[in-house]
Amino acid sequence: MTRPTIPATAPRAAVSTPQSGPCCSLSTRPYTPPEASDLAERFRILSDPTRLRMLSLIASRGCGPVCVGDLVDPLGVSQPTVSHHLRILTDAGLLTRRREGRSVLYTVVAEAFAPLRAALAIG
Repeated sequence: MTRPTIPATAPRAAVSTPQSGPCCSLSTRPYTPPEASDLAERFRILSDPTRLRMLSLIASRGCGPVCVGDLVDPLGVSQPTVSHHLRILTDAGLLTRRREGRSVLYTVVAEAFAPLRAALAIG
């Protein structure tokens, strides 16, 4: 593997120089293997467009509580599909689930998104 070279005529700003402080606010220390695995798994779960839409719908309603039926029509998917995605989000700790009579209500766990926001806070 060869390293790219910067032409001698390149503007001075194009040449990177070491900085005395952190280059970004990504992290104050490297992630441990379990932390990195947990973040990667949560990002993988959020990489599904249906789950992202689902979270945005719940958030637009004040972050919950919502039941499965509240999401079927807006998402345009079947009730079993909504339930499947809600289970994945709940198992990941991104939503909580509570039974109220015959309904099951889901609420966003806002604190669960703090590590994700911190990982994306580059710059």
